[in-house]
Amino acid sequence: QVQLVESGGGLVQAGGSLRLSCAASGRTFKMYRMGWFRQNPGKERDFVAAISWSAANTYYADSVKGRFTISKDNAKNTVYLQMNSLKPEDTAVYYCAASQDYALRSSSSYNYWGQGTQVTVSS
Repeated sequence: QVQLVESGGGLVQAGGSLRLSCAASGRTFKMYRMGWFRQNPGKERDFVAAISWSAANTYYADSVKGRFTISKDNAKNTVYLQMNSLKPEDTAVYYCAASQDYALRSSSSYNYWGQGTQVTVSS
């Protein structure tokens, strides 16, 4: 069992930065692949970024590649999403999730989800 709690969301102007954190409980955290997704009301939950259990491999949606960076600190049971050069279209509720599957771009591969944190980017 893994419990996830996101933090770090907020309101930022276009071009600004935010760093989201996702703190996980559970001694087996380091064995999970972790992902970030985002969702707006009435829309599907979209893949943003993912990282392998060892943090050796990272994956990004094309829309955020070069602007967002995912990282994982197994000692702190925490995964991060550094978001730079934010755009209004990045506005969404951001969720972190844990997976033991390999299809990390699919939300159905994730077993555990956080409650989400709102990110709002003003123009």
